[in-house]
Amino acid sequence: MIQYFQQGIQWRGGAPERAAADCDRLRAREGTIAYQIMRAHSVSDEAAALRIRFDALVSHDITYVGIIQTARASGLQEFPVPYAMTNCHNSLCAVGGTINEDDHVFGLSAAKKYGGIYVPANQSVIHSYARETLAACGSMILGSDSHTRYGALGTMGVGEGGPELVKQLLKNTYDVPAPEVVLVYLTGAPKRGVGPHDVALALVKATFAQGLVKNRVLEFAGPGLANLPVDFRNGIDVMTTETTCLSSIWETDEAVQAYYAAHGRPEAYKKLQPKEGAYYDAMITIALDRVESMIALPFHPSNAYTIHEFLENAGEILRGVEEEAAKKFSKAKLDLRSKIHGGRVMADQGVIAGCSGGLFDNITEAADILAGGSTGNGYFSLSVYPTSVPVSLELTRVGATEALLEAGAIIKPSFCGPCFGAGDVPANNGLSLRHTTRNFPNREGSKPGEGQISAVALMDARSIAATALNGGYITAATDLDYTPVHRAYHFDKSVYDRRCYNGFGHPEPDAALILGPNITDWPKMYGLSENLLVELAAVIHDPVTTTDELIPSGETSSYRSNPLRLSEFALSRRVPEYVGRAKAVAALEAERRAGRAPEALTTLLERVGNAEQLLADTQFGSCVFANRPGDGSAREQAASCQKVLGGFANICYEYATKRYRSNCINWGILPFTLAEGTPFPYAPGEHVFVPGVRRAIQQGVEEIPAKVIRMDGAVEDITLYIRGLTEDEKTILLEGCLMNYYAAQSR
Repeated sequence: MIQYFQQGIQWRGGAPERAAADCDRLRAREGTIAYQIMRAHSVSDEAAALRIRFDALVSHDITYVGIIQTARASGLQEFPVPYAMTNCHNSLCAVGGTINEDDHVFGLSAAKKYGGIYVPANQSVIHSYARETLAACGSMILGSDSHTRYGALGTMGVGEGGPELVKQLLKNTYDVPAPEVVLVYLTGAPKRGVGPHDVALALVKATFAQGLVKNRVLEFAGPGLANLPVDFRNGIDVMTTETTCLSSIWETDEAVQAYYAAHGRPEAYKKLQPKEGAYYDAMITIALDRVESMIALPFHPSNAYTIHEFLENAGEILRGVEEEAAKKFSKAKLDLRSKIHGGRVMADQGVIAGCSGGLFDNITEAADILAGGSTGNGYFSLSVYPTSVPVSLELTRVGATEALLEAGAIIKPSFCGPCFGAGDVPANNGLSLRHTTRNFPNREGSKPGEGQISAVALMDARSIAATALNGGYITAATDLDYTPVHRAYHFDKSVYDRRCYNGFGHPEPDAALILGPNITDWPKMYGLSENLLVELAAVIHDPVTTTDELIPSGETSSYRSNPLRLSEFALSRRVPEYVGRAKAVAALEAERRAGRAPEALTTLLERVGNAEQLLADTQFGSCVFANRPGDGSAREQAASCQKVLGGFANICYEYATKRYRSNCINWGILPFTLAEGTPFPYAPGEHVFVPGVRRAIQQGVEEIPAKVIRMDGAVEDITLYIRGLTEDEKTILLEGCLMNYYAAQSR
């Protein structure tokens, strides 16, 4: 079904072949679609480094307030490129009084003042709006959401934390080492009942665990592409984020040309294809005709099986999920084996939603499966969230909405909530099947710390509809005998023209920003001192720590615009003691800055030198250790909350994604790593002293000797690394954060 080849590949005669022994790999890589686009957007003179300026920016209402507040503090005058602010995450207005809508009012006022695009709540999810109105063949879009992926439309999308968008708003660049490119070669045609999520989950399963495509670009081509409608391609493409790749791009053809024509933008189409001899660093082949209906069990999209394999081994597989839950959560018990009834597995809920599930073709085929049937009147329920109002309108016009409603499904507005735990929260111990992007812990909104737990399994819309037709018993759509009906999609832009505000190119500098009481400025942050002393406030030995665990989604959405209140949630579901520990450390640092000499701090410094001398130029902060942190969302708050609480460093073996490491740097958190295999037997409350760290950063020293102060007073040597910092990144760390960096430039 899927094979991975870790060898050089060249594109010859429209097909891949082993690279020639004398191939100039760096030069030949320029022939890939990815490099044709990236070089056109890079202002760097160095072949090994890219400094990219994007064509457009996108954010949603969990991130745009902080981005604009940061840019405003750094001298923002107007938006230099189209910047679309959608309201698809923080739009329930169910928690926190007026807080959510205050953010929306702020967004519209910012769009007016700085010349932006404002998409009101429930009009569209962020990536649907970008596909429909901003994507263009050969362009690049930067989004403050990890699933910023528009490669199937010929647009390279990159998801990063908010500070990277701030850089673009201030006419700076996105700096990244020139990435490797992996060819994804498609053959065959999907069988009936197989949808884009089935292909995507199989791809994530094949690549994630070993990091095979981490920070690389995936480039899709091959004869199988012609057998995939554009919605199918978009559904695969958006899930490439879960492989931890940097970006994605696809060969374009007549189907993409027809997509742009249908959306009233025929000029956005351009034929994109690899040049003869283009070099790829590796290749993945996907035989589409061999892909089966898939299910990804908690707690990651890579924990995937064919539905048939899962049903045959449900007891063993679900036991493994329960055991993992028990390790993560001490106050709640997950009992998924109780869902097994006579060899079948019963789910409690089905949800088709968001940038991956709520697409026109997914929903119409789900309607075809359910037409004339029933979701039943038992515990199982089915909710469908079309990805935008134009999609919802067309679903109504072609009769799909009618068929779904008649079968018992509920049609809901465009909203990303089911993807991150803010909508359709199931009952305790519930199992929710979702065609959304992620199934991390608490993505269904449960609160294990309060004794409530439920779980999400990812499935394609087709198999979710088949399950609904079967009364909630998990069923592969490939097992059904049905006839999918192709319906041409007609995009009606008038609904956007009537409701969305587009002020790009027409800023109103005198317009007032409207700031609600929960929208606050960032607290003062300080530059890096000569020495650093950090207390381990959290030590996590899980194989991977997600950004959802670093800062939970869901109910925290109401406080995204208030750094101090939001920081109270940091690591709350994984290490509840973290916030208290970090605050205690920050209190001692505040005393030091006030000119006092806290006894606890003096005692620690005496173990590594002359405390009186060290006290003046040794910063004291908190630190998080995790094996591999940062998988998941682009949300900058996973790093900014640590900094607001007085965090100055992270220590790990590897950062799961570039975007999380970038977020740490942009918030002045030193991204230390350890050599693979180095033991880390230290506990919360122990300390790490890093002498001369400021000088090391200034001079580009990548191997930094440090000392661990143990609980019993013993001092042990440890070696920390900070590899591959750019000159700008060094300066940001020295200044203390990106805002300080820009303030220093202004001075």
